Amino acid sequence: MTMPSAAPWFYRALLTLIVPLALLRLWWRGRKQPGYRQHIAERFGFIKIPPGGPIIWLHAVSVGETRAAEPLVLALLENYPDHRVLLTHMTPTGRATSTALYQDPRVLIGYVPYDLTGAVDRFLARVQPRMGLLMETEIWPNLILRARAQQVPMLLINARMSARSGRRYAHFDRLIRPVLSALTAVGAQTPEDAERLSTLGAVSVSVTGNLKFDVRIDAALQTLGNTWRREIMTQETPRPIWLAASTRDGEEVLILAAHRALCALLPDQHPLLVLVPRHPQRFNDIANLVTREGLTLARRNEALPDGETDVWLGDSMGEMVAYYSLADVAVIGGTLLPFGGQNLIEAAACGTPLIIGPHTYNFSAAASAAEQSGAALRLAEPSPETLAAALHALIVNPTQHQAAKVAAARFVSAATGATDKLLALIARYGRP
Repeated sequence: MTMPSAAPWFYRALLTLIVPLALLRLWWRGRKQPGYRQHIAERFGFIKIPPGGPIIWLHAVSVGETRAAEPLVLALLENYPDHRVLLTHMTPTGRATSTALYQDPRVLIGYVPYDLTGAVDRFLARVQPRMGLLMETEIWPNLILRARAQQVPMLLINARMSARSGRRYAHFDRLIRPVLSALTAVGAQTPEDAERLSTLGAVSVSVTGNLKFDVRIDAALQTLGNTWRREIMTQETPRPIWLAASTRDGEEVLILAAHRALCALLPDQHPLLVLVPRHPQRFNDIANLVTREGLTLARRNEALPDGETDVWLGDSMGEMVAYYSLADVAVIGGTLLPFGGQNLIEAAACGTPLIIGPHTYNFSAAASAAEQSGAALRLAEPSPETLAAALHALIVNPTQHQAAKVAAARFVSAATGATDKLLALIARYGRP
């Protein structure tokens, strides 16, 4: 079968029609997040690359993938000292995360182009990458096929494919099979991911594990979280602190109701809820929700919580490790309602006992392993009452709490090593 050099005409036509809507969406979202209105030319391939050494290009769509890629980026810089690494993103929060993580001038940062033939060709001509690394689920037909046509090795790394996504992709077999077969190689997180990707057409598929287990916990952020904890605890009688991390739209109502229920179970201890929404454009909306519920609010960017604070809103970026280090227990957002869940590995690496809901299809293998190890407690049917009861059990039972902390550390340490496996895959199939 002859490998196509671009995506089918109907895909390219559809994308051309969608682009004006995408630009309107950027402008609309830019009302609350100005970053969406910046660097728009890069989304059409007009990226500026300063002169220098050869480039390894790594695409990490947003915050989670960017943080997961950190061990690999550092390893690439160490193993290929004459090269630069270009990190591309789709969101301003992903771009800001890279900017905060890397001070090395060899790390370049930009937006990935829209999947238009002209934009992709322009991007590849300006960057001239020695190879491209796409994180997790970033399967863009034109991008992959145009890179293949221009002899740029493309690897899908830390790849995952849920059963639900696999069924959806199977409906578009004529489109997706040539794209996946155009990838030079795939490093999948689990054997199940590898099997689904192979079934859909990917070749040279191996299991390399999950980069998120190789996460490097920022000691300075851990110290910050511990400092917050000491200052909060010295204000009055020690109080339980629980964290709702990376919450999604609609989950906060359940969480605030659970907090009321927990306070009723512990009337003399006045538990503190640390609430960190997933998306920064929702910070003000959630602050208004908390006050409408009649709860006392403090905000991270204004002050530490005092003895009267019910909810401390984590309206900051890049401090999740500090929030995990502060908390006695963490509830992982995106799992209580059907959003598929957020990464729980960073929380476990901080030694924080976890509570998750039933909706973990984005991180099914990690969530199942955390549950089986005892690092995470899963709620089959989340409600304010069941969530409050689970929090109460961990808070009032020191033995159970300590066992969960130990299990969290073991859960992470048992699954490290993805970085080394991916380096071997890159050396084998790439041309850096």
